[in-house]
Amino acid sequence: MAKRVSIINFKGGVGKTTLAFHLATGLAEFHNARVLLIDMDHQSSLSIICLGTDGWEAVVESGSTANLIFSGFNSGNLPGRDIISATTLRSKYRDVHIVPASLDLDNTEIELTASASGRVDSDWKKRTLMCHWIEDTGVDDEYDYLLFDCAPATKIISQNAIAASHGYIIPVVPEAVMERGAPHLQSMIQSGIDATLSKLSKLDDKPSAVFVCKTKLVGLVVTRIQVAGNAESGYTNDHTQHLESLQAQWSDQLLKPYIKQGTGVSSALTDRVPVYDRSGTQNVGNRRIHKQYRELVDELKRRIDDL
Repeated sequence: MAKRVSIINFKGGVGKTTLAFHLATGLAEFHNARVLLIDMDHQSSLSIICLGTDGWEAVVESGSTANLIFSGFNSGNLPGRDIISATTLRSKYRDVHIVPASLDLDNTEIELTASASGRVDSDWKKRTLMCHWIEDTGVDDEYDYLLFDCAPATKIISQNAIAASHGYIIPVVPEAVMERGAPHLQSMIQSGIDATLSKLSKLDDKPSAVFVCKTKLVGLVVTRIQVAGNAESGYTNDHTQHLESLQAQWSDQLLKPYIKQGTGVSSALTDRVPVYDRSGTQNVGNRRIHKQYRELVDELKRRIDDL
């Protein structure tokens, strides 16, 4: 059975998609893993990286996207495996596949919120559509890892990811908002989403076997930390201050290494390659960013496998 993990933060701009992409490609390249990415964000950034703009547009035109899973609430029909696309990345990443997103996911979120609102059976079913799709298609047996790239929100579609996930990863930038936001997100998942779904599941005679009642925190990943060469810590004063606060709050749940901010990462993503393929460049290789990501993937794999 695959390990299923959500990459989530209700704040945008913290590197969720970048982390999802590098975790998937790192697991494939360095650990020979089969990985299914599931893009849960209507902005579709991960889908565009994995398929290219033309490839993504073609898939959206055909309608073979994650949107079919959630629009299935009203139609009563879930899609099959045909919504899974092979990525058009380099051949060494051929075992990374994706269920792409579309812009329609945003409208579908609104429709799900409005559909049969307040009915207990409806609240349960609309939050476990992803569980049923995974169970019905048997994709758990086809992959080693299922990674959900969630939108910067904790609404119904993101809750579907949490309902199906053994664990979740919170990417953070060391800023004041994350000192408050990360504990709030953890509480929301454990005391809000998980607790509510666990109660609702007891009203279902045959809840999905994929449903996970207690989603565990894999860890916090520090991304886009700004380097300052003359500083004692090696980072800017602002990021050093908030990093120390995060370290005090989270201890060993704050994973190392910390990923540096750099143009080399965004440049690699623009070219649809992970930083592992840019080890010979100044902005990646000379700054050891590719090694940071590889070490981070190894640590994440260890923790995910222990879930």
